[in-house]
Formats: sequence, C-alpha cells, structure tokens
Amino acid sequence: MSTPPPGQDLAGGAAGPTALRPLIATVLDALSDGAAHRNGPLPAGGPHAVAAHVRATTQPVLPETGTGAEEALRTLVHTLAQGAADPADPRCAAHLHCPPLAVAAAADLAASALNPSMDSWDQAPAASELETLVTRALAAEIYPTGDALITTGGTESNQLALLLARERHGTVQLVHGANAHHSLHRAAWLLGLPEPLTVPTPHGTLDPAALHETLHTARTRDTHRGPRPATLLVAATAGTTDAGLIDPLPDIADVCDHHHAELHIDASYGGPLLFSDTHRTKLAGLPRAHSVTLDLHKLGWQPVAAGLLAVPRTADLHPLTHQADYLNADDDTEAGIPDLLGRSLRTTRRPDVLKIAVTLRALGRTGLAALIDRTCAIAQELADLIEAHPDLELHQRPTISTVLFRPTRADDPTVAHIRRTLLTKGHAVLGRAHADHRLWLKATLLNPHATTGDLEALLKLLEGSTHR
Repeated sequence: MSTPPPGQDLAGGAAGPTALRPLIATVLDALSDGAAHRNGPLPAGGPHAVAAHVRATTQPVLPETGTGAEEALRTLVHTLAQGAADPADPRCAAHLHCPPLAVAAAADLAASALNPSMDSWDQAPAASELETLVTRALAAEIYPTGDALITTGGTESNQLALLLARERHGTVQLVHGANAHHSLHRAAWLLGLPEPLTVPTPHGTLDPAALHETLHTARTRDTHRGPRPATLLVAATAGTTDAGLIDPLPDIADVCDHHHAELHIDASYGGPLLFSDTHRTKLAGLPRAHSVTLDLHKLGWQPVAAGLLAVPRTADLHPLTHQADYLNADDDTEAGIPDLLGRSLRTTRRPDVLKIAVTLRALGRTGLAALIDRTCAIAQELADLIEAHPDLELHQRPTISTVLFRPTRADDPTVAHIRRTLLTKGHAVLGRAHADHRLWLKATLLNPHATTGDLEALLKLLEGSTHR
C-alpha cells in the first residue's frame, strides 16, 4: 500500500492508530482551550455574536488549498468548543441533553475509526453480533423474551412503534395525552394515520378516567363507520419533556385492556430508571405495553445517538423485513449469513451499539444505578433549596430529575426575559415549560456530579437576573 500524503491517512487498518494518535492529542487540546475561552455553560453574546465568531474563524469553508489536518482540527474544534452549550457544566440544565461519559465517547471514537455499516453482515461481522446481544439484554429488562432495535432516539422509536402497529392492524387510531412528545403526533401524520385523539392532561399526566371516556367515545363512534373500525393505540409517557412526570402506567394498561386497545409507552426519559432498585418501581406496568421507547442519550449518559425500541418478541419486528439482493440475498441468508435489513428503516447505520455495550460492561448495573440515584437525589436537593428560598416558587417535587420553578412575584413575560438574559450573558442554560396556565423555568438535571454549591450558584445567578 502506498504512503498517503499528509492529512490523507486512514483511521482504520494496522496503521490507523498511529495516524490517529497525534490528531487525538490536537483534538483534546482544542477541546480544553475552547472550554477555557468559553468560561461558562455557553458562549456569551447570544446568537448574533456566536454566528459572527464562527464565520470569522471558519471562512473559507472550502479553501482552494487545504490548511492541513492539525490546523483544521485545532481551529474548528476550538471554535465548536468555545461556542458550545456544555451539558457537563451544572449551569447547563435546560434540556434532556446529557454530558456523555468519557468511556462512551472513547468507544464512539473506535466506532468511527472502524466504521462498520450496520446494513449487512459483511460490513459489520462482530458489530452485528454485539448489537444482537446488547439489544436483547436491554429488552430483557422489560420483556422476558423481548428484542429491541437501535434507533437515533425517541422520535425514530415512536415512529417505528406506530409503523409496527399499522402493519399489524392496517388501520390505527393514535390516542395520546396532551403531555405526550410531539414526535407521536408527527409520526401519525408521516404514516398517513387518522388525526390522533388528544386527551387533555391539566395535571401533567394522562388520567385513566379521561382516557376511558375517550376510548369509549371512539369505540361508539366507530361502530357506525363500517365493518372494520380502527385499532386504538394508546401512547403513554414515562418521563414527560416538560416536567419529567410519569403517567399511571398500570391503570392506563387496565383501561387499554378493557377497551381492547394497544399500548405504547414512550419511556425515552424515564426508561433507564429500570437499572435502579430505588426507582424502577416508578415504571411498574411497563411490560404490559406492546412496545416501549428507550433513549440512553438522556438518562444514560451516551453521546448522541443512542435510542431503542423494545418489543415483547422478535417476531413483532417482522413487518420491517426487507430484501435487497446486494445486501441480503436469499441464498446468503439461507446459508446462514445474518440479515440486518430488518433491524431498521435506515440502510447505512453507525454501530451506536458499541458505546452502549462498553458503558454497560464498564459500569455494570450497580454503576448505572449509582449515577441514576445520584441524579435523582440532586433534583430533590434543588427542590429543597427552592422551597426554602423566600423569593422562589416550586411547581412540585420532581419525579425524575426535572425541576420547575419561578420567581414568586414575576409574571410570564418577566420569567421569559430572565431566561433569555441568562442565555445571552452566557451565565446559565435553563428551559421553559407551561404548567397550571403559567410559565416556569425548567432545570433538567442530568449531571450526576453536580454539587450543592453548583445548585446554590445556579439560584444565585437567578437572583441577580431577577433583581435587574
């Protein structure tokens, strides 16, 4: 093999690690320097200032003559790090945007270097078997003989759940609470399903009595529409985006059984509570669902993307079966070569399973449980601090790790202004959510190493913004 020109070394092969080693050092230095220049949870100045800095440091995007690998890495990684919203900073707590574990990020580097493509066995021999083992092990946390697919996250998993239901029954009517993730409604539109039925959730969770009434009305209406009414598919939520609430899953499953409706549970946020003996009881009723969405790049500390869709049996995935002769020829499959096309709607897929597998092995159940328990405890501690603060109001005690609060004497425009001020100054990243007809600041705590001092500093920043 000929020696490649500078900057054109390959990441794989026997020489790949040698080519990567100095580049990784450059990346690590640039990450460190960029974070030091940012000096906070996000860059100060707001969108216009960040955009101007990125334009100034990255133009021209496609130069006539390249600058070389080390300069390109140093400049662009530094720019990205300096302009990042860093979820590892305890003051960056707006979204379900976790700080990934270093061990998972390191595994992701290996996945990128080896670059298995998870659409045929001959492109990913070991990765395909690893994916089989990991997905079945994770599915077994819910179903005794279950299976799971790796997805890009909750949105794809929810879409697949609706697709599988449609393929099972032909006609499906989605029923969900107003608290459900927007991806469910969008998936119904994308799949050409009828307009979903939305059950009001004034208290933040799906009320079984209100669900019963909605399903009863839908069944009564459909008896006048012809011989084949739509199958009703109820979507419940274990960890809402706005407040981290968990629907009463056992009661909802009872209602679904009564009306012969299917049940899908979106546990993108709350699903990893399964690893914790302390918190897994919050997910009682999960095995009664026909499908469950999980997402480990939230409360699982994985780099994006790390989603799953779990089902009770491998046969439930049969509707995804697809044949393309160059990837899974019939005679190859009959000869024992694994068929991967039925494991996703995507063709080319990254081996996202590797970082998950490394994390599971490195931490084990007890290590994951410790992270989850600590994160939930931090949320309770923040709630304690808010309740003890004379100028702050807590919406309610956190169920998982989301805390809604607001200054006691502020109106909604003031709450929105406080949040934007913190963002623009680069002081803190807090989310926003409406509940009880009011706007609340939202802290989604996903850093298990945050301290009491970090929480107090966050509230101190809020005090300063409120006074101004």
